[in-house]
Amino acid sequence: MLRIAVPNKGSLSGPAGEMLHEAGYQQRRESKELRIVDPVNEVEFFYLRPRDIAIYVSSGRLDIGITGRDLLVDSGADAEEILPLGFARSTFRFAAKPGTATGIEDLKGRTVATSYEGIVAGHLAEHGVDASVVHLDGAVETAIELGVAEVIADVVETGTSLRNAGLEVFGEPIMKSEAVVIRRTGADAEEPKVQQFLRRLQGVLVARTYVMMDYDCRVEQLEKAVALTPGLESPTVSPLHNEGWVAVRAMVPSKEAQRIMDDLYDIGARAILTTAIHACRL
Repeated sequence: MLRIAVPNKGSLSGPAGEMLHEAGYQQRRESKELRIVDPVNEVEFFYLRPRDIAIYVSSGRLDIGITGRDLLVDSGADAEEILPLGFARSTFRFAAKPGTATGIEDLKGRTVATSYEGIVAGHLAEHGVDASVVHLDGAVETAIELGVAEVIADVVETGTSLRNAGLEVFGEPIMKSEAVVIRRTGADAEEPKVQQFLRRLQGVLVARTYVMMDYDCRVEQLEKAVALTPGLESPTVSPLHNEGWVAVRAMVPSKEAQRIMDDLYDIGARAILTTAIHACRL
């Protein structure tokens, strides 16, 4: 039975549960549940603190897990990312009072407060900057005002909290994070149950990103039309009863669907969006 770690709370928890449900897996009904078994799919889910998931997976006690890329890197655990999931995106950046610094080179000899000591220390070392790192749990925006540090490093989503604290980001992003599937470093990449799990999640990602488009066009315009709708691999093209016309079916990115329909209209094609893709397996 495949043993999978899932975030039990925070911004990762809800979207992770929704994705797993869309992938056909049973999920917990109450937030207090710490473990459930899905006998149909031969999977056992463990609901753990997001910060602890990489540690559990690296120990080999759990096969795979869902956590944040930032939490994986910060943990220093012997685990690796195997699939990005596209939700809980954020950027990890330095911030300080306006005019304090413009780049990482300005941090030499200064103190940086963060909840992600592993990420910050590694980033500073990578750039050859000698600075002190103070670990704080929870919000770090007040660290500068209270004199604990001169700079902070934190996850930035909208930047509202930083602006409210009179801070501004500076320099290049330290890293970009999102939810990811992880496994123990060196674990069997071809294990059948793991591959099945990844295929299901990849199917959900495709279903969320694409819609199916059908359109008719003249044969002489087919190459132009197909260039607009290449699909994931190749569109389906079928001859119509009316000579000189073909029917085309292709998956197109949902965010670009209306623009593509306009472009098809310009070359004389008649297009409709038939449906979103609810069950796509790669």
